[in-house]
Amino acid sequence: MRLLFKIILLFLAFNTFAQDTIPANVRDTIFFTKIDSLYREDQFYFGLTYNQLMNAPKGFSQDGISTGISLGFLRDMPINKKRTMAVALGLGLSYNKYHTDLVVSEVPEGRVYGIVDATTFSRNKMEQVFVDLPIEFRWRNSTPESHKFWRVYTGFKVRYLALSKTKYVASDDTQTIINNPDFNKFQYGPFLSFGYNTWNFHAYYGLNPLYKSARTVEEKIDFTTLNIGLMFYIL
Repeated sequence: MRLLFKIILLFLAFNTFAQDTIPANVRDTIFFTKIDSLYREDQFYFGLTYNQLMNAPKGFSQDGISTGISLGFLRDMPINKKRTMAVALGLGLSYNKYHTDLVVSEVPEGRVYGIVDATTFSRNKMEQVFVDLPIEFRWRNSTPESHKFWRVYTGFKVRYLALSKTKYVASDDTQTIINNPDFNKFQYGPFLSFGYNTWNFHAYYGLNPLYKSARTVEEKIDFTTLNIGLMFYIL
């Protein structure tokens, strides 16, 4: 008991000494968490989209649901004192899939494209993997104290086609083409994201055609892409 009493007295004496020697303004801020007034909205992003092919040839249709996934990182660079406006540069990957009735077949002379009746095959899909380079102009009403805010991000994206695959499956025939050279290697177009906190509407429109040289018997194929969905930003 005497040892415990001595420890308590020693603690009280040390506490009194500390309060007398440490200035009041310092004592009041020892356990204060500093607010970062120079914060950045550096963010990982993850997107889910529905993909629509525009400028389709006559008689063309999409079957089933064509989907896309994208992910990457954006480097935030504020351009005003309140840090509510910024420019962001990013790097990411995206995967797009399309279910259609446009069939591509390899023949000795090259590749042949044709629109066929959807009831004559069990599967026909086109898949593409892109490396994405987005640049964004950003507006948000964020503050140093909170990262839950409204945002409007708009910008331009350049995509490099890293991998492509088309596969047609019917009862009597299967056609698979990897890295079709008829595709444009570079795609580009504007995009828009807006919403609150994590949940945001997202849309991208491709300005140049998917194919650089492809045609059916009747006409040239000038597909462009429209991707609409949700974008999730994660700090």
